[in-house]
Amino acid sequence: MATKTANVTARVQPEIKERAEAVLEQIGIPVSVLIDTLYRQIIMTGGIPYSISVPRIPTLDTMNKAEFDAMMQKGYAEAKAGAGVPVDEAFEQVRKEI
Repeated sequence: MATKTANVTARVQPEIKERAEAVLEQIGIPVSVLIDTLYRQIIMTGGIPYSISVPRIPTLDTMNKAEFDAMMQKGYAEAKAGAGVPVDEAFEQVRKEI
């Protein structure tokens, strides 16, 4: 009789594992389903199904809590002062930076 499943073992940093699993839990997707889906996408696309690159703009993964809090406080202060830009302009600027 053929085996219906196989085990996958991966070593990741505990904090990364906890954060990712918390997101998956909110979505309602078990880790095993995510891994199975990823493997199927690799087979279908013949490679990694997403771009792997170093982000050129700050992301939550590249900031510590103090940096994130400072960025959010700055944005809040700018919004209160009416120093924002229209959303179309903001997205255009992001596209230029990518």
